[in-house]
Amino acid sequence: MSSRIRVLSTPEQSAPALAGETILESLLQAGVPFPHNCQSGNCGACKCELVEGDVLDLPYSEYALSAEERARNLILACRTQVWGDCSVRLLDASELVVHPSRYLRCRVIDIKDLTHDIRALELAIESGGPYTFSAGQHARLKFGPGIPERSYSMANRPDQPNLEFHIRLVPNGQASGYVFMNVRAGAEVTLSGPVGNAYLREKHRGPILAVAGGSGMAPIKSIVETALSDDPSRSVHCYFGVRDERDVYLEPRLSELARAHPNLSVHIVLSQPSTPSARRTGTLAEVIARDFSQLDCFKAYVAGPPAMVETVQRELLKIGLAMRDIHADAFYSQAEDAFNLR
Repeated sequence: MSSRIRVLSTPEQSAPALAGETILESLLQAGVPFPHNCQSGNCGACKCELVEGDVLDLPYSEYALSAEERARNLILACRTQVWGDCSVRLLDASELVVHPSRYLRCRVIDIKDLTHDIRALELAIESGGPYTFSAGQHARLKFGPGIPERSYSMANRPDQPNLEFHIRLVPNGQASGYVFMNVRAGAEVTLSGPVGNAYLREKHRGPILAVAGGSGMAPIKSIVETALSDDPSRSVHCYFGVRDERDVYLEPRLSELARAHPNLSVHIVLSQPSTPSARRTGTLAEVIARDFSQLDCFKAYVAGPPAMVETVQRELLKIGLAMRDIHADAFYSQAEDAFNLR
């Protein structure tokens, strides 16, 4: 008799546990919707609770699943195989959102340099739509023949017709290098998605802590703008961390939002300023720890380099925020991730 994987959700769903496949592969093959992204153990989007069953863990990144989380029976569905019947529970099943997966043909209609190494692309959808996503999600972009796909977060609100992406130039990066050297207005870009589980939980009406490092500002911008558009009186605390002054971007837009919404506070933090600065300095985790002693009723959204995401997550847990209320998206470079995310 074949074994099965049960997903304890409403309604409960199940799939046959196929030999040699991961939990995620078996569920997706059976048409069971399940949050996922990289499918290589790097992003943590498919993190869930193992309720019962014997499993085999495949190698994964500590940024996606810490030893402490694994000790609490959390697993990555994309890096777990089963020996028999098993049951898993989603960490945030009440707000599981699955948008239709689309393959789009888009056209570049605008390009802006945001910093010395981050460029904004605005894309118009020409075919394959409609495209729906939740603020904070990302998509796979392909820029030209022979150029590998990479994942980039949507920086626009989901209700806006054009798509905005922030592309950071990665040393020796094939896709980002191609964008900076070759992509001009009028270029065709193909897109597939959306993917990602660190999206805005729209049922949550409490305060928001939005934390961005570097180009992690793209999904955080989408989350903050969407949350304020939905509820202009929402309490939002936005922290944007970069190395030095030359890495700061979108400050006029953030200031504009803060003027329109007194309930929005914006903090720009420099971790390695090259000259004396009037801005706040230190790591994002340090600054947040100084500002908050408790985070009752908060949800946190964190996006940026893996080390930053990990340290901020640890600090939020120390302050008392539950893991289920922390939604994180770590940006991996080509060198860090064999699956070639960002």
